[in-house]
Amino acid sequence: MARVFCIANQKGGVGKTTTAVNLASAMAKSSNRTLVVDLDPQCNATSGLGHQPAERHPLLIDSPIRESILETTQPNLFLMPGCRSFQDVDKLENGEQTQGALLKQHLEAGMGGFDAVFIDCPPSLGELTQAALASSTEVLMPIQCEYYAMEGLTQMIHVIRDVMQKHPGRLTFGGILLTMYDPRFELTQEVDNEVREFFGDIVFDTVIPRDIAISEAPSYGQSVLAYSPRSRGARAYIELCMEVLERD
Repeated sequence: MARVFCIANQKGGVGKTTTAVNLASAMAKSSNRTLVVDLDPQCNATSGLGHQPAERHPLLIDSPIRESILETTQPNLFLMPGCRSFQDVDKLENGEQTQGALLKQHLEAGMGGFDAVFIDCPPSLGELTQAALASSTEVLMPIQCEYYAMEGLTQMIHVIRDVMQKHPGRLTFGGILLTMYDPRFELTQEVDNEVREFFGDIVFDTVIPRDIAISEAPSYGQSVLAYSPRSRGARAYIELCMEVLERD
């Protein structure tokens, strides 16, 4: 059975898409057949892997889901593109089947050929994120090393626990990831200490540094591992991948 990672946080700009794309890239490099599912209407994961958004969201069309899965330039890495259509986004969020049923059906029945699936969620606690959580085996939460890092985390964790109670035995807390980490700033150290003191071992040892290569890679439709394999950012995501694999 595939490990299905939900990359979630209701705050925007914390590194969800960056983590989904680059951790998936690292996972694919470790010989795991890997899929990125773009559920964010901004479709940044789609463009970040060198593709255009779909006209209709693959989860809403009648054709088999496998026909909508795209290859990327990296071996073992595949993409289910997102869609910017407001009509489709509304159907995904408010449709009768959305309470995890439709998404879960596709992930379990139509994607059996993958070892790892990464779901890039929108920055919200809405139905789409909750459906993704219900369809996943693990939730990974990136948080930015800034003053408001802890704000909203409690609410997010309550949502995760609610999903765990509704779907017992399936979803686990994969971990919290510190992103945009700059040890030169005292605030970074304060956030690091506070998060680790409060959440303990669920916080990954690996941190994702501020690195221009991470910011530049999406404009070339590549992961940072493909764009700048020797960069600090690429090394960090490889180390994170190793840590994720050790937690299996």
